[in-house]
Amino acid sequence: MSDVRIGDPPRVSFGWMALLSLAQMGVIMAATVGGQILLPSQVAAIDPVTKEASLAVVLAVAAVCTAVANPLFGAMSDRTNSRFGRRRPWIVGGALLSSAALAFLAFQETIAGLVAGWAVAQLAFTAALATAIATVPDQVPVLQRGKASALAGVGQLSGPLLGGVVATVLLTGSRPAFLAMAVLVLALILPFGLFTREPRTEPCPPFSIRDFARGFWVSPRRHPDFAWAWLSRLMITLTLAMGIGYLQYFLRDAVHYPADSVEQGVVVLVAVFTLASVAPTLLAGWLSDRTGRRKPAVFLGGLTMAASALVLTAATTWGAAIAAAALLGAGYGMFAAVDQAMVTQLLPADADRGKDLGIVSLSNSASNTLGPVIAAPLVTSAGGYPLMYAVAAAFAVAGACLVWRIRGVR
Repeated sequence: MSDVRIGDPPRVSFGWMALLSLAQMGVIMAATVGGQILLPSQVAAIDPVTKEASLAVVLAVAAVCTAVANPLFGAMSDRTNSRFGRRRPWIVGGALLSSAALAFLAFQETIAGLVAGWAVAQLAFTAALATAIATVPDQVPVLQRGKASALAGVGQLSGPLLGGVVATVLLTGSRPAFLAMAVLVLALILPFGLFTREPRTEPCPPFSIRDFARGFWVSPRRHPDFAWAWLSRLMITLTLAMGIGYLQYFLRDAVHYPADSVEQGVVVLVAVFTLASVAPTLLAGWLSDRTGRRKPAVFLGGLTMAASALVLTAATTWGAAIAAAALLGAGYGMFAAVDQAMVTQLLPADADRGKDLGIVSLSNSASNTLGPVIAAPLVTSAGGYPLMYAVAAAFAVAGACLVWRIRGVR
């Protein structure tokens, strides 16, 4: 297989990929620690009686904001004419706004304040992450995209562990933890935005809401591979959203983990998840570049995630939670390493990469919105957590199978 493809950009350095990985680590760290550890604790303190429903509101409102922001920020970056490049201003701006929103959340004592602060934080996370991801098809040749996506995946998977240790081991309380996240997102995201360069491009027409609305719809009939990739990702990430959205409450209410240390229990599971993900992530990315085959890794990753959920349908014990975390990390690592690289090869138009990647990311936003909505009634029903995890497993199997409908990528 040739190392160079016609029309590909030149190879990028390991340093460039490392900075991209750190930027994605910063976004996912703050989003995950905020959503899994800090917000659940704040919500439980403010509204202990109906904490599940209140948390679902906080997460769902933010997810809706993210759903709008993903394609919007991508499209706006596609049409940005700046001497600093198309993507970098949005990455830097997203980092700064993220930090401000996290600092705001540190001082909130009402559900309404949490809803507002987390919505703004998610908008800012999206601005930074969506435009950072768009630099991959802009600047990375196809035969390096598996490695770049795998290294970025390691960053995304390691971020929650770093943030979890800071928030629960090094610090005590939501306020100092949120402030620490505010500092860390700047330290991790800004270097990629400030110290990398973008290739010169031809001036593009200014952003137009009319053109954006007109191009928002990507016809599944004209671009079936793009549609199948979108739907596959939605199913698989629904499993992740359902599996981790109520993790702290699962430990507290089903496993009966000591209430005064449940946050540390979450961090232990995040550590298991992260350590189990590293080798599968790197191996899947390397093999997909080496063989040119993306779909097998996505399929195997989805099935492994389904196995993780099935473990918790059979047992709600600490040992089962550890095993499930290991399987979930390995499965999501394989999926995350290769799915993003696969999607960059299915984009309908080069001129709209940011917008189209934003539309793909709508599947993540949709899963984060639907996950709590689907999970909450299942958790509070007679079936409880085992029923919720069984449904999550079914979504993962469906998503894994749908990847075989894609024809444009092996």
